[in-house]
Amino acid sequence: MTRVRRGYTARRRRTKIRLFASTFRGAHSRLTRTTTQQKMRALVSSHRDRGKQKRDFRRLWIARINAVTRENKVFYSYSRFIHNLYKRQLLLNRKILAQIAISNKNCLYMISNKIIREIIK
Repeated sequence: MTRVRRGYTARRRRTKIRLFASTFRGAHSRLTRTTTQQKMRALVSSHRDRGKQKRDFRRLWIARINAVTRENKVFYSYSRFIHNLYKRQLLLNRKILAQIAISNKNCLYMISNKIIREIIK
């Protein structure tokens, strides 16, 4: 069996890793072994933080909605507001509700008044 020269394949692999890590600082972008370690670490972090980002944004939306609902007594609390939304089958997600709460509070008051009227009936 003939001898296989692996230089071309290895160089391509290292170049690909170097391009990924080109913005890293110091040895993390220059030395092959540390570059591969940092690449693995970066990919793990990005995968983990995608889920964390979703949780953080949901918390932010909830805090915004809660602040507006308590501010002018739209409802007594966020949880009651959301509960009554679901009971009345007004399917607005928290992201949209938070945008409405910040940009157009009157619209949020209209939604809450609609819910209140249906509860009284």
